[in-house]
Amino acid sequence: MGRNLDPKCKQCRREGTKLFLKGERCFSPKCAMIKRNYPPGLHGVKRQRRPSGYGLQLREKQKAKRAYRLLEKQFRNYYEKAATKKGDTGEILLQLLETRLDNVVFRSGLAKSRDQARQLISHGFFSVKGKPVNIPSYQVKVNEQIEVKENKSGKKYFEEIKKGLAKVQIPKWLHLDKEKLTVKIVNLPMDDDLPKDIDPYLIVEFYSR
Repeated sequence: MGRNLDPKCKQCRREGTKLFLKGERCFSPKCAMIKRNYPPGLHGVKRQRRPSGYGLQLREKQKAKRAYRLLEKQFRNYYEKAATKKGDTGEILLQLLETRLDNVVFRSGLAKSRDQARQLISHGFFSVKGKPVNIPSYQVKVNEQIEVKENKSGKKYFEEIKKGLAKVQIPKWLHLDKEKLTVKIVNLPMDDDLPKDIDPYLIVEFYSR
């Protein structure tokens, strides 16, 4: 599986916003976006030129791609899939990204970052509809239930996660059972449920050129 191995804090600084790639560190004073809130590189601290329309589209695409931990080919495939469906392409694109298994695990609070969610899934910690799934890109459907495997739920990691779930803000389109550690998609994320820090229409414009 291809991965982006660039330093995570530099990826956030390059996009000018927190991508929440390092779990709890992103909420602490150690976050690079607090300490060095300017682009990386020798000339990053200098005043940046106003980006062109193409530049805005490119940066939005790069931001989403990095946030969801995807490579270019994977991300473009999601756009092309969204473009073939009836409805708002931008909204459908975000729905496809949000309902990836690794993102659902992250949004539910069972992992502190999407990278950690991907690792847990790849190592066989979760099942969907009672069947083991170790594919992070698995597209979770409405009413499908994700469970922590019984032989994994007693591990120290999940005991610690349970203690912190009270602080996690779960999206309305997900239902989390904090005791059983199960997650279910109640409905597809719509409008207000979708990320506000990503403009999908700029991404659609980028690929529609």
